[in-house]
Amino acid sequence: MIGAALRGLVLLLALAGAARAQAPAANTPQLTADLSTVRVEITTGFTGSSVMVFGATERLIGPQSGEDVVIVAWGPPQATVVRRKVNVLGFWLNGPSAVFREVPGFYAIAATRPVWEVLPEEVRRTGRLGLDALPLRASGSQGPAFRAALLELKQQDGRWQEYAAPVTVAGGRLFSARVSFPDTVQTGDYRVEVLLVREQRIIARQELFLRVDRVGTAASIAYVARTAPVVYGIGCIVLAALAGWLGSVIFRRN
Repeated sequence: MIGAALRGLVLLLALAGAARAQAPAANTPQLTADLSTVRVEITTGFTGSSVMVFGATERLIGPQSGEDVVIVAWGPPQATVVRRKVNVLGFWLNGPSAVFREVPGFYAIAATRPVWEVLPEEVRRTGRLGLDALPLRASGSQGPAFRAALLELKQQDGRWQEYAAPVTVAGGRLFSARVSFPDTVQTGDYRVEVLLVREQRIIARQELFLRVDRVGTAASIAYVARTAPVVYGIGCIVLAALAGWLGSVIFRRN
């Protein structure tokens, strides 16, 4: 942990020096950002992880310059089914359902101020900045209750986050934010966008990428389950039977 913190501090200082060393003749606003790691490893004991996004700007961040920083993290898209339970003669059964296709498997947004305060609604919807700006198109039932249920479910398990951790500013030009991945995070390629906003306009952006992978025993189990589901199923049955037999032997001795 200490080594990672020192590495982050050194990189922050280097980014700040790079931002100030840029020639003022360049009209492009300066924004430099990086990640504390480009790989999140899922092991059998994985309980979640976090990645720090940090960087520096050429001008001061805040009311003095009117500049804000927005950070958005995206996960691989996935289809999600939301069902409504109905009571039939005392039994709860699956009722109407809505299928949301191509929704982000993971979504997190953080900013120096709430994004609806720094960007107009049309820009937010175009850039999908904020949970209310996500285009959650569904097939099947179209009621607003299904969209609300999807938002609630995704936020409850931590896969969709809105301002879970703020973007903090140090020294006026250095910024950082921590993106937390829950234990339910899926594997794949993730994209992190860092936006510099001035006067309700995005004036600079940078894209960063990281990978979430299973490693060790977790990777081996996932590979067998994916490539040989029959073998995986038989193995689970055998392990369950052995566990039951071992438990009976232990309790019999007691």
